[in-house]
Amino acid sequence: MTVETRSWDVAEHLDTPERIALYIEAVLEDGDPALIAAAIGDVARAHGMAQIAAETGRSRESLYRALSDKGNPQLDTLIGVLKAIGLRLSVQPIAGSEPA
Repeated sequence: MTVETRSWDVAEHLDTPERIALYIEAVLEDGDPALIAAAIGDVARAHGMAQIAAETGRSRESLYRALSDKGNPQLDTLIGVLKAIGLRLSVQPIAGSEPA
């Protein structure tokens, strides 16, 4: 018996604002900056990187590079991309924690 496999691309499943928000929220909970950048890159690819590049005033290539798992995007890049896809950053207190 031969098992047929195909690659899975999360960008193919980021087709509603709710799914996108849940995906980004889950990644933010992990806290890994590289994973956060890559996840925002996944969402940008789902929307069309050329469109996101045009809306943010950045080149497509620089966005692909910055929003990869090896990228290190600046905060203004992340905010610009999120805004272009209709999202914004939000801050919530961690349950049970108090400011230092």
